[in-house]
Amino acid sequence: MIEPTVTLPPKRVRRAPVRRSEPPRGTPGAVRFPVLAVAFVCAACGLVYELELVALASSLMGDSVTQASVVLSVMVFAMGVGSLLAKRLRCRAAVGFGMVEAGLALIGGCSAMVLYAAFAWFGEPRYVVVAFSLAIGVLIGAEIPLLMSLLQRSAGAAGRSSARPSVRPSVRSPARSAVRSAAPSVRSPTSSARSARAGRSGRSVRQDPPGEQDDAAGTVADLFAADYVGALVGGLAFPFLLLPWLGQLTGALVTGAVNAVAGGGLVLWVFRHELTPRSRTLLVAVNVSVLAVLATATVLVDDFEQAARRAVYGDHVRVAVHTELQEVVVTGGVEGPPDLFLDGRLRVSGQDEYRYHEALVHPSMNGGRTRVLIVGGGDGMAAREVLRYPGVRSVTVVELDPGVVRLARTDPALARLNARAFRDPRVRVVHADAFHWLRGAATAVRDRYDVVISDLPDPGITRSTKLYAQEFYGLVSQVLTRSGRLAVHAGSVTDRPRTFWTVDATLHAAGFATRPYSASGRARGAGRGPVDWGFLLAVPGSRPPTLGLAPDAPRLRSLDEDLLDAAARHAERRRSGGLPPSTLVHPRYGD
Repeated sequence: MIEPTVTLPPKRVRRAPVRRSEPPRGTPGAVRFPVLAVAFVCAACGLVYELELVALASSLMGDSVTQASVVLSVMVFAMGVGSLLAKRLRCRAAVGFGMVEAGLALIGGCSAMVLYAAFAWFGEPRYVVVAFSLAIGVLIGAEIPLLMSLLQRSAGAAGRSSARPSVRPSVRSPARSAVRSAAPSVRSPTSSARSARAGRSGRSVRQDPPGEQDDAAGTVADLFAADYVGALVGGLAFPFLLLPWLGQLTGALVTGAVNAVAGGGLVLWVFRHELTPRSRTLLVAVNVSVLAVLATATVLVDDFEQAARRAVYGDHVRVAVHTELQEVVVTGGVEGPPDLFLDGRLRVSGQDEYRYHEALVHPSMNGGRTRVLIVGGGDGMAAREVLRYPGVRSVTVVELDPGVVRLARTDPALARLNARAFRDPRVRVVHADAFHWLRGAATAVRDRYDVVISDLPDPGITRSTKLYAQEFYGLVSQVLTRSGRLAVHAGSVTDRPRTFWTVDATLHAAGFATRPYSASGRARGAGRGPVDWGFLLAVPGSRPPTLGLAPDAPRLRSLDEDLLDAAARHAERRRSGGLPPSTLVHPRYGD
């Protein structure tokens, strides 16, 4: 007798849980931190390049507002272009990022030297600034997209290696299969395809955890956070560490070297599995070449500066120092008349400086002159002219840069030219911003000043623009006596008439009455300079001052009553009316 076969229900075979190993290199756990660290370093380096371009362009060409606007706007536009161009490098993101960082290190690191060379040998480097802003911006803009591609690729590889579908044999009873097939379900096309393939192979698929989909958003947030914090550190490191310790040229070169090491190290170590032997060799060669160029430039930077100075100032550079604010250069022999340059601009010419300082000082000394305030004048020449009057008891010089005063006091040629004015016991030097100093002096000064002399560079080309504003002249009026006088250097009447008459309008808006006059410009052989220097003599009130020399004025080499009358008529013939005053919030010295 044959017994019927009884089919027993299948037993579920349980497999022991698989213990996951540590994530291999290339998974998010091992890749994210070095990528964020490099994003931090690259962001700091990128902002240093940006600030270095703004600072050096402002120093060489003046008008810091224009230079900052040009560099920032062009660089931000170029960053957008770089982000778009990075799409073409996503298929080879590791090699692309390594090459981008090498190029950024080379271009950004050498930008200061090239910019200074263009200024020294070719004049104003306006187009060079724009070209560097474009190139650096394009390379910076490509960084984040390429890093995101590398992170996504690493996350995908980690998902395939550590989160593979859990495969187990399935033995299903006919009844259970029927129930499952009859149950309604809503599946995505991808899930349906995966289930169909699993059904044909007799296997079941475990879905990826939903949290992994949210991890991409967290990665983007971490990457941008590292980028922004790095920009903060770079922005603070430039003025407080790199600029005072290394200077603009060496600071940019060192920043480029750090950039190259960070970018090259990330690709050649963390993402080395994505490089072919040929790509690895190429990246090593490129990074070594970039570092060699930057190191060579760092070694030769002092020789380069000397050659550039000779191109700008001639072969007789005797003193060249970088103060906290500017570059100060003295040319000429110890026995001959010196020339003083501030940031590449001739400030004092030893051959004809007396023309300027006699015209600036002596018309304002016609009257009471017991206490005199000089705004600027760190070279000591204006103080020299003031001290020629025996009735002067006190001279206060408010100069922002202590390095200029120190040089004028200790350099033999400059000290001889200013008659050692800073050694006179009547002279007191205050190192401060004149605007902020006057705000405190307006209430703290007991004895007001009989004469205030504004011995400043032309408005509109330096940081002293606010010292030509209506608010500044309002502060001056508070420290003047009722019969006090203010003498202002206002630029060239002939070369920059709009600027000159804007200063005049600003003084009127601050409650002064003015008399314009001028003095002839540079003497022949004294270097490039304006056709004339323009000055304004101002007094509080509505009645213009009397323009003349004091009866006890010392003998002057370039000025007398007749020449002063002719200078006043020369300025009046070029009068431009209807100009608005310049204020702190609306400066009008941009021509």
